[in-house]
Amino acid sequence: MTPAPLPAANAEALEFLRSRRSHPPALLTGPGPDAAALTELLTLAARVPDHGKLEPWRFIVLRDAALARLAPLVAEASTAAGNPPEKAQKHGDAFRVPVVVAVAFTPVASDKVPEWEQFLSAGAVCLGLVNAALASGYGASWLTGVASAPGFARAHMGLT
Repeated sequence: MTPAPLPAANAEALEFLRSRRSHPPALLTGPGPDAAALTELLTLAARVPDHGKLEPWRFIVLRDAALARLAPLVAEASTAAGNPPEKAQKHGDAFRVPVVVAVAFTPVASDKVPEWEQFLSAGAVCLGLVNAALASGYGASWLTGVASAPGFARAHMGLT
């Protein structure tokens, strides 16, 4: 069997990677991607290294009422973590955007693929999603913080 030829250099993709920059949430205004566009972004994001094809992540799409409910809870959690009021407000404001895609790490028991490798794959999904959104003309950023803490996810998003 003859191996497939290597792909040719893609100058547009390389220029995109040279110039890509995340956007702070304060600059993320509507409209966000509609359902079809978001499905395409998530499909592109999932094309990451995933040894064993385990897909050790889940996408949770948050819009409208979910974001309105979570924004003040994020600010409260930030304050409880010891942040000053202005920083806590900024953390809550990060949920006052058109759409948030939370990526939940869901490792799969495997004799062949260690959990750390699955964790890296989930991180690659996050970067893939940001890059797919930016390449599609949307503003995007990858944020962590109090909302990504396991306790917050359990208490306010129903995750285990």
